[in-house]
Amino acid sequence: MRVEDRIRQWGRELGFDAVAIAGTSLDDEEARLLDWLGRGWHGGMDYMARHGARRARPAELVPGTLSVISVRLNYTPPAARDSWETLADAKSAFISRYALGRDYHKVLRNRLQSLADRMTAELGAFHYRVFTDSAPVMEVALAARAGLGWRGKHTLLLSRDAGSLFFLGEMFVALDLEKGEPVTEHCGTCTRCIDICPTQAIVAPYQLDARRCISYLTIENDGPIPEELRPLMGNRIYGCDDCQLACPWNKYASLAALPDFAVRNELDSASLVALFAWTPDEFDQRLQGSAIRRIGHERWLRNIAVALGNAPATQEIAAALESRRQDPSALVREHVEWALARHKA
Repeated sequence: MRVEDRIRQWGRELGFDAVAIAGTSLDDEEARLLDWLGRGWHGGMDYMARHGARRARPAELVPGTLSVISVRLNYTPPAARDSWETLADAKSAFISRYALGRDYHKVLRNRLQSLADRMTAELGAFHYRVFTDSAPVMEVALAARAGLGWRGKHTLLLSRDAGSLFFLGEMFVALDLEKGEPVTEHCGTCTRCIDICPTQAIVAPYQLDARRCISYLTIENDGPIPEELRPLMGNRIYGCDDCQLACPWNKYASLAALPDFAVRNELDSASLVALFAWTPDEFDQRLQGSAIRRIGHERWLRNIAVALGNAPATQEIAAALESRRQDPSALVREHVEWALARHKA
């Protein structure tokens, strides 16, 4: 069996849903990246600007890299509440489905390391480095080059047999492996992902202004959420899946096979009021091992305050907001006051 086929087989044995191999040339992506940065669409993600063109040059990022092994792992929890149902329930919190279970960074990294260990045992020592959102890697571009799918108009990777509801991970290796072939695009004239975006962050096909994206606003952004965007966020308190939910290709998406991504803390259907009452200790304890914990308790409260401002006016919600009116955080207080003013209006 060819070494490339063996690598794919080892990857599947470790739970990956697909494994493919790309080269290191991303010349056409470099111009697109620099244009995106030049427009300031990366917002406050300064690390993207600091790395600049290196993101499009894998062999500079990890010297000696000859090939990139790209892996795919489905994440939709089998028993999660229907996303549309949660979004329609303004008193419930919507959390992006990838974050309902265990932190994917840990799951992917551990399995990629296991794949590297298996390769080392079978093939001998070689230089490598694994990535799971841990460095400026252009994972969608590399996965597309490897043949795992194509870049959709929402800028995420799309696959004909898996949609887009999956994680991507990479291993940069100093092995000259046979590369996969890119697949043709199949978005056609469809614009559902663009049309449904609550904040119109997808400004044109394949172009995303992160500064308007709810995922950026609730996760990466560490300051106030722009007031004009708050009413558009609805009950989305961590991430946003709308562009994926609207995509026809996700009818082919498969549920996660790994128990790591099972729903924790009933986060698929939890009430906003209940989550808003969590203390810092409760936040840390309940979300131990979760990707959500990375944003911290302050941003958690900020996001929920916005959602409460968008929820129906009830005594319960008013009382919850009043309970945080004197919060030690000026950031939280600002968003609580905005929410209370919304209800008074």
